Amino acid sequence: MIKTLRNIALLTAGALLLAACRGGPAPGIVEEPSARLEGPVVEQRWNLLLVGTSERLDMPTRPYFVIDDEGRVSGSDGCNRLTGRAALGDNQRIAFTELATTRRACPRAEDAARVTALLENAYRYLIDHDRLVFFGPDQRVLGGFLRVE
Repeated sequence: MIKTLRNIALLTAGALLLAACRGGPAPGIVEEPSARLEGPVVEQRWNLLLVGTSERLDMPTRPYFVIDDEGRVSGSDGCNRLTGRAALGDNQRIAFTELATTRRACPRAEDAARVTALLENAYRYLIDHDRLVFFGPDQRVLGGFLRVE
């Protein structure tokens, strides 16, 4: 009995420790009509440049996204239209939520899913001139985009 209680206590402590190491909550999504998103990623068109640090995708159309000042995301995964929400936080935190795509038949459906996953897993961003790079929670480079004027 004591051994079982000790194991339960250790599992609970381990779960709490893992939860504490998650990296903090996602930034809040703009819900108030008067609140607006601001920042260098907002109201810009971003075309996919690379997946990871060097892989270029050959897609039927170029994947891209736009975040409007109300946090709405629109764009394309290279095959399908893409919509969702985006939230920005301190220290270049970013979170894409509620991402949805149309479901057209596409010869590059696997690559299109990778583009969507890149956005879903984005945790932080860095902008260098006209380049936007997304990093995951583990600080790995997920991919890069190029700002279109």
